[in-house]
Amino acid sequence: MTFDVQKHQTAAENWNAEEIVRWGLGQFQPNIAIASSFGAEDVVLIDIAARLRPDFRVFTLDTDFLFPETYALIKQIEGQYGLKIERARSRYTPEEQAAAHGPALWSRQPDQCCNLRKVEPLTEKLCGLTAWITGIRRDQAPTRANAKKLEWDKKFGLVKLNPLADWTWDQVWEYIRANDVPYNPLHDQNYPSIGCTYCTRPVQPGEDQRAGRWSGFQKTECGLHVKA
Repeated sequence: MTFDVQKHQTAAENWNAEEIVRWGLGQFQPNIAIASSFGAEDVVLIDIAARLRPDFRVFTLDTDFLFPETYALIKQIEGQYGLKIERARSRYTPEEQAAAHGPALWSRQPDQCCNLRKVEPLTEKLCGLTAWITGIRRDQAPTRANAKKLEWDKKFGLVKLNPLADWTWDQVWEYIRANDVPYNPLHDQNYPSIGCTYCTRPVQPGEDQRAGRWSGFQKTECGLHVKA
């Protein structure tokens, strides 16, 4: 399916997050899903969608290296919202990856590890969708500064909705607190961005919010939102 994104893109910039999600679910259901790593932005999107309709889809990239707190939150979200989270996994188990590429690949070649455990599973998942919804915000990183609320994702070949593109970190937390949305307790321990256990650390005072991801490497993205 080829969708004329440009026809709606200018108008979409004036829509709020709820309007973007409502429009996307109405336009593309059932071939649209929220991509969730269960960070603060992602639980906001799930809560917004749940207030609009019951039949929405959520998927996560289960790298097999997520924090116990993240797995616990997934179960909590499933129970609270009556969802069955779809899990996309690498074709390689951690043991198979270690056998093929050596132990602790993330410590030597984090880009390759992210490709095997995130980008490839995401590519497979998106092949079955017409559109996806993400929680990226423009002020998260320079690589996301030009994100539109509605885009054509050239890299993966489908429509991409970023309902929170113009939100601030404070707005995210105002929504979570106002609506009593469940969230990852690691956020209360100086983890603003939460990925895999091996590649995520707490952020120190004065550091950028994404400084805790792939610390020690010139890397701020896993490759999912890098434009083609």
